[in-house]
Amino acid sequence: MCGIAGFINDFSMEEKHAILTDMTDRIAHRGPDAYGEHVDEHAALGFRRLSIIDLAGGDQPIYNEDKSLCITFNGEIYNYQPLREELLALGHTFRTHADTEVILHGYEQWGTHLLNRLRGMFAFVIWNSKTHELFGARDHFGIKPFYYAQMNGTFMYASEIKALLAHPHFEKELNKKALKPYLTFQYPALRETFFKGVFKLPEGHYFTYKDGQLDIHEYYDEAFEETRQKLDDVVDTIDATVQDSVRAHQIADVEVGSFLSSGVDSSYVAALARPEHTYSIGFGQGSYNESHQAQELAGMIHLNNTSRELTDEEAFSYFPQIQWYMDEPDSNPSCVPLFFLSQLAAKDVKCVLSGEGADELFAGYIDYGVHTRSKAIKKATHLLQMLPESTRQAIGRFAKGKTFHGAMHLYENLAPARENFIGQARVFTCDEADALVTDEYRDAPSVQSIVDAVYDRVEAKTAQKSQKISELKKKQYLDLHQWMPGDILLKADKMTMAHSLELRVPLLDKELMAVAQKVPTRYLISEENTKYAFRKAAARHLPEAWYKREKLGFPVPIRQWLREEKFYTVVRSLFAQDFVREFFDQDALLKMVDDNFAGKTDDRRKIWTVYSFLTWYSIYFLGDGTKPDVQKLA
Repeated sequence: MCGIAGFINDFSMEEKHAILTDMTDRIAHRGPDAYGEHVDEHAALGFRRLSIIDLAGGDQPIYNEDKSLCITFNGEIYNYQPLREELLALGHTFRTHADTEVILHGYEQWGTHLLNRLRGMFAFVIWNSKTHELFGARDHFGIKPFYYAQMNGTFMYASEIKALLAHPHFEKELNKKALKPYLTFQYPALRETFFKGVFKLPEGHYFTYKDGQLDIHEYYDEAFEETRQKLDDVVDTIDATVQDSVRAHQIADVEVGSFLSSGVDSSYVAALARPEHTYSIGFGQGSYNESHQAQELAGMIHLNNTSRELTDEEAFSYFPQIQWYMDEPDSNPSCVPLFFLSQLAAKDVKCVLSGEGADELFAGYIDYGVHTRSKAIKKATHLLQMLPESTRQAIGRFAKGKTFHGAMHLYENLAPARENFIGQARVFTCDEADALVTDEYRDAPSVQSIVDAVYDRVEAKTAQKSQKISELKKKQYLDLHQWMPGDILLKADKMTMAHSLELRVPLLDKELMAVAQKVPTRYLISEENTKYAFRKAAARHLPEAWYKREKLGFPVPIRQWLREEKFYTVVRSLFAQDFVREFFDQDALLKMVDDNFAGKTDDRRKIWTVYSFLTWYSIYFLGDGTKPDVQKLA
């Protein structure tokens, strides 16, 4: 796991070296073990290393035999060993045992076809000094970040945006179109980031850059379909593939630990991996602390567990640093405990496993349409799914807005997905966001246009194959291309790398995706639970209380924070600053936080979303973009 940064232009070699050093210094937390660079008359490639595989020989950049190709790489390739053997048999010469060199020689041998042979997480660039072409790619799901910009004749890229800010050709300007969608989604929802002109390379895509021309191409996408598999066969295949993935994700030359919460996903991974160390975290003694259940499970299955309880003061004190590490505002409350959980684990290990991915692959979210505990209503809804499409959609639309029990459940299961589902967060409605922001920030892509583009894509792809998939699988597809790379994976990467910790996600694996995309819809969400088939597989390794437990996420006590005077005062004082008027109706904002504090309303998520943005903006635009000090509370 590492950090990469670089640029293409014709600065002098001396200038390139100085700029590249500054860029990579800003992401030194991603790779404190070593620094490497390639600088020539046209290109500058920089690298910060966190040593995980081939500790002695894996420093980068790495070159091919004639040094015409040079690679810097962030990530891990879990099937690099068989690929290496294949490339050796084809005549390639290796000087390391690192997975990085496998990518380099694989690109020589197979070109872009290499990408679909890789199993892992990655963001890398390969510079061809003969043709002056830069080739780069991001992994299938977007586990590893990759940002790029073209400014003032320079193409620049990095693992984190903060590295780009160090380049003299970088022009820092706020992307005004990003704010309004963020208020609804809670994360940056556009390909163009909050920094105007800075873009994210989409998941499952590669690019080439040559002579000032940037070309981006897709190499991978999920292919959901409906099958008629039997439940026992589905469960067997899921369990076998999860076990294989966990084994693959443990390949390392350092100890691999594991995060452990009270939920089924991380518990399943830890039970299979059986690491020397597991880690848990929570707030206080009540319902916001999952670490007690995690410790209980660790005792039952004989694992070592280290846990700690966070204080509210810690959360608020470090929050500006959390937003700095994130690069862009993200109001997902789980950023906070994940930051401290990573800090805890990094005291012992360099690498941990986690449970991200299972909810998207196997339908674990209640927002996919689980809005009743009544098994009768759930069963009836499953039966109604068998009706012709026009009939079930008409029933779903009829239930919209009705108040009888089960109406929302019927609506969100039977109506078209694009009419009711935008992903796992809906903080402000579009009308609420429009009313709160100032005129200058209202001109932005609508939430519906953002999700429709994804729905259009999946529907077009299934139509090409003369297939139809369920509305539930369309929701999964949307989350895999919005929520997953935009929020879940981004915070996982940034919060762990803040502490020089590599995070691996064995439940978000292309081999497991190949299984998940064929699971019959009826085995995804049943009248019993979400993630039904996945839980059946986990049941072979976990006690019932764990494989059946409803999803909690990382519980964070935002509600009580915003009704406690010392924290309310911190938030309100920020909302009251003069610069806030540029973005928001300040009077409405102050009334929102005051009414919430008084208990008249419960707008905690809205307040936290605005607070996250303003905190981030204060650091990167009112400040100089350097890491802030720990915030002192009165």
